[in-house]
Amino acid sequence: MNDVKKIKVLPLILGLSLLPSASLSREDLKEGGMEDIANFFQITDNIGTGGQPNISQINEIAKANYSVVINLAMHDSDNAIPGEDKIVTSLGMKYMHIPVPFDAPTSDHLEHFFSAMDSFENDRVFVHCAANYRASVFMYKYLTLRKGVAHEKAASPLLKKWLPTMSDQWKLIIGLEAV
Repeated sequence: MNDVKKIKVLPLILGLSLLPSASLSREDLKEGGMEDIANFFQITDNIGTGGQPNISQINEIAKANYSVVINLAMHDSDNAIPGEDKIVTSLGMKYMHIPVPFDAPTSDHLEHFFSAMDSFENDRVFVHCAANYRASVFMYKYLTLRKGVAHEKAASPLLKKWLPTMSDQWKLIIGLEAV
C-alpha cells in the first residue's frame, strides 16, 4: 500500500517542481533560463523562437510569462519530449503541435501556423522546432506577410545564416508571397 501512495505522490512532486515562480527578472532570463534554449531568439516583445527546449527549459518558458507554446517539430524529432503537451499545459500554458516535416514543408503547414498565430494574437507565444530552423522561417513569413514587418527585422540571426544553404523546398516557402 505504501508503494502505491509513493507512486501517486511522485507525479505530484514532479509537477510542482515544474511550476513557475511568481516573479521574473532579467537575470532569470539570462542565467540558466531562456538564453540556454538552443538558438533562442526574441523576435518581438510577445514572440520568441527556439530549438527544442528540455523539461527544465519549458519551466523557464512559463517563468518568462509565455502563455502559448507552438511546436513545429515532428513527434520523433531529435530531443522531442514525449508528453510535451501535458508538461506545457500543467504549467498553465496552451499548447499546439503543428508537425512540419523538415524535408517536406508545405504552404498548408504555413497556413495552419498563420491561423494558430492569429488565434493567439493577444498572447505571449513561444514557437519551437528541433533547432529553430522551421520556427524561424514560419515566423519570418508570418511577420512579413501578416503583420507587415520589414524583412530585415523579421529575420532571426539563424535564418540569415541559413538562407544561403537552405534546400529548394524551404526556398519555396521563403518565396511565398501569400498564404
